[in-house]
Amino acid sequence: MTAHNLILNVDSYKASHFLQYPPGTQYISSYIECRGGDFSEAVFFGLQAFVKEYLLQPIHAGDIDEAETIFKSHGLPFHRAGWEHILHHHGGLLPLEISAIPEGTPVPLHNVMLQVVNTDPACFWLTSYIETALVRAIWYPVTVATQSREIKKVIAGYLDATAGSRTGLEFMLHDFGARGASSLESAMLGGMAHLVNFHGTDTVSALVAARRFYGADMPAFSIPAAEHSTMTAWGRDREEDAYANMLRRFAGPGHTLAVVSDSYDLWHAIENIWGGSLRQQVIDSGGTLVVRPDSGDPVAIVSESLERLMRIFGARRNAHGYRILPDFIRLIQGDGVSRSSIPEILQALKERRISAENITFGMGGELLQKVDRDTLSFAMKASAICIDGHWHDVWKDPVTGPEKKSKRGRLALVADPAAGMRTVRLESLGSSSQGLSSHAMGHNLLRPVYRNGQLLLDTSFDEVRAQARI
Repeated sequence: MTAHNLILNVDSYKASHFLQYPPGTQYISSYIECRGGDFSEAVFFGLQAFVKEYLLQPIHAGDIDEAETIFKSHGLPFHRAGWEHILHHHGGLLPLEISAIPEGTPVPLHNVMLQVVNTDPACFWLTSYIETALVRAIWYPVTVATQSREIKKVIAGYLDATAGSRTGLEFMLHDFGARGASSLESAMLGGMAHLVNFHGTDTVSALVAARRFYGADMPAFSIPAAEHSTMTAWGRDREEDAYANMLRRFAGPGHTLAVVSDSYDLWHAIENIWGGSLRQQVIDSGGTLVVRPDSGDPVAIVSESLERLMRIFGARRNAHGYRILPDFIRLIQGDGVSRSSIPEILQALKERRISAENITFGMGGELLQKVDRDTLSFAMKASAICIDGHWHDVWKDPVTGPEKKSKRGRLALVADPAAGMRTVRLESLGSSSQGLSSHAMGHNLLRPVYRNGQLLLDTSFDEVRAQARI
């Protein structure tokens, strides 16, 4: 029995579907798309992690026994013969072919990103059976990677306007979301998806995932940083000592440290400690102190904090006429940070003629947790069926929900000068109507990634990042 039984990685009703298809069914082709949502395009990411974790290990007889016991007790039929066929004829590996757009690629909504078809006619039911696991494996990292990239665009725009340079952009949105994720696997996948766009994280499991699934060496970095417990452990009367200890332990030439400074009175900390008794130590450290407010209205707090720091430590004007703090001090906002608050904060700073160079953002639950399958309206649908050697279109077109109309036929994705990409029928690219492969001749952007238990393409994390670059 395996640690995760793939047969049970499914919705209950799937167990009865092998009995529901027309007689003579041999092959079923299904696809995944984003049918709408908050963004105009979606960054495809996460398939390789799913394949490596779940599809390269065979099922075993114990898995079949366990699944039969559970499904029959659960009130459902169980296709023991089908799973034993996979065990004995395919060594327990799934006879499927999955084709997809290269990972990291932004795909305009309403287009196919992934297509899956069974490769053994005895396993026609398997294409739909994998839907639960496959959609869940894809929608979450795609959605996090997409949101992260959209935020990157926003920050880049404000850097262009207020600094004229995107230097440091990859470190301006830091992942604080590990503790707010619903599970360790969610933190791994979501944290890794964020790193498609940025190089800063405190989600260590994201590093593990990027190394394990995409061959990354060290995809992201962090710095020594204080939390409230390490500051308040000194007591209110010794707040200055707590901050001085941070400088003593971590400051120095080329070093950066972050200190949460609102445990008691943020304004007192800025004015009388950082800007008072420890001011010269901050200036002379040779490194960079990052002050972290952690409460209050983020737009007002960030603006006021930067104004006070500039009054105390001075500021110069960059080539675009916006103010910037000396290199030895910066600010990070990690409270109340979201896709909507980041542009509000940056716009407020712009109106005060303060450069976006002064700030970094830390984003937690809003980054990794406050998304769902409907953020981009993910769906996997059957679009073609082969019965007795002939392919037929399959589609849904509900009168009561026209937005859920699905695509017909075996599909391909092609470059389009006007739309960027366009979904077309596979046959239009000249592939054989009898072929099983979802990889068409010509210029189909969908490439076979998995076939019959084998990973056909092993994409590096650097390659993913290159595809997603803005």
